[in-house]
Amino acid sequence: MQIKVFVTLKEGVLDPQGKAIEHSLRTLGFGGVSGVRMGKYLEFEFDGSDPEEAKHQTRRMCDQLLANTVIEDYRFDIQD
Repeated sequence: MQIKVFVTLKEGVLDPQGKAIEHSLRTLGFGGVSGVRMGKYLEFEFDGSDPEEAKHQTRRMCDQLLANTVIEDYRFDIQD
């Protein structure tokens, strides 16, 4: 199974990287851009055929390593 994990800062957490990107985009002439948020994207293969087990293991991975759940949210997609 292929798993795609998206990690983003929680709403209300300051995002200095996002602000820097937004500023740079405006400097380059992209004036209509606002609210830029920076995140992480991970993609990996998971051996197994049980989607529920894949969900369980992916949640554990995110909670223990891939996301700082104090300041970040995550979501993931699982594809066979």
